[in-house]
Amino acid sequence: MPKIKTHKGTSKRFKKTGSGKLVHRKTGQDHFNSRESGKTTKNKRRDMVLTKSNPGINRLIPY
Repeated sequence: MPKIKTHKGTSKRFKKTGSGKLVHRKTGQDHFNSRESGKTTKNKRRDMVLTKSNPGINRLIPY
Protein backbone atom coordinates (compact mmCIF):
# COMPACT_ATOMS: atom_id res chain seq x y z
CA MET A 1 0.00 0.00 0.00
CA PRO A 2 1.60 3.33 -1.04
CA LYS A 3 1.91 6.28 1.29
CA ILE A 4 -0.74 8.99 1.10
CA LYS A 5 0.51 12.32 -0.19
CA THR A 6 -0.15 15.40 1.92
CA HIS A 7 -2.09 18.20 0.21
CA LYS A 8 0.40 21.05 0.60
CA GLY A 9 -2.14 23.88 0.32
CA THR A 10 -4.18 22.37 3.14
CA SER A 11 -1.15 21.70 5.31
CA LYS A 12 -0.20 25.39 5.13
CA ARG A 13 -3.65 26.49 6.32
CA PHE A 14 -4.42 23.89 8.97
CA LYS A 15 -2.32 22.41 11.76
CA LYS A 16 -3.03 19.29 13.78
CA THR A 17 -2.81 19.61 17.54
CA GLY A 18 -1.49 16.90 19.80
CA SER A 19 -4.99 15.60 20.46
CA GLY A 20 -5.78 15.46 16.72
CA LYS A 21 -7.92 18.60 16.41
CA LEU A 22 -7.43 20.89 13.42
CA VAL A 23 -6.62 24.56 14.04
CA HIS A 24 -6.70 27.37 11.46
CA ARG A 25 -6.38 31.14 11.36
CA LYS A 26 -9.47 33.30 11.24
CA THR A 27 -10.16 34.76 7.79
CA GLY A 28 -10.02 38.39 6.74
CA GLN A 29 -6.81 39.57 8.39
CA ASP A 30 -4.78 40.78 5.40
CA HIS A 31 -6.28 44.16 4.54
CA PHE A 32 -9.36 46.39 4.96
CA ASN A 33 -9.05 46.06 8.73
CA SER A 34 -9.12 49.77 9.53
CA ARG A 35 -12.89 49.87 9.06
CA GLU A 36 -13.39 47.03 11.56
CA SER A 37 -14.10 47.76 15.18
CA GLY A 38 -11.37 47.10 17.71
CA LYS A 39 -13.29 44.15 19.08
CA THR A 40 -13.49 42.51 15.66
CA THR A 41 -9.79 43.08 14.98
CA LYS A 42 -8.84 41.58 18.33
CA ASN A 43 -11.05 38.54 17.77
CA LYS A 44 -9.45 37.90 14.38
CA ARG A 45 -6.09 37.28 16.08
CA ARG A 46 -7.30 34.04 17.61
CA ASP A 47 -6.88 30.62 16.05
CA MET A 48 -10.07 28.68 15.43
CA VAL A 49 -10.67 24.98 16.01
CA LEU A 50 -12.20 23.32 12.97
CA THR A 51 -15.67 21.88 13.42
CA LYS A 52 -16.47 18.22 12.82
CA SER A 53 -18.54 19.12 9.74
CA ASN A 54 -15.42 18.94 7.51
CA PRO A 55 -14.25 15.32 7.67
CA GLY A 56 -12.46 15.45 4.29
CA ILE A 57 -9.63 17.63 5.57
CA ASN A 58 -8.29 14.77 7.70
CA ARG A 59 -7.79 12.83 4.49
CA LEU A 60 -5.76 15.71 2.99
CA ILE A 61 -3.46 15.92 6.05
CA PRO A 62 -2.82 12.30 6.98
CA TYR A 63 0.37 12.81 9.02
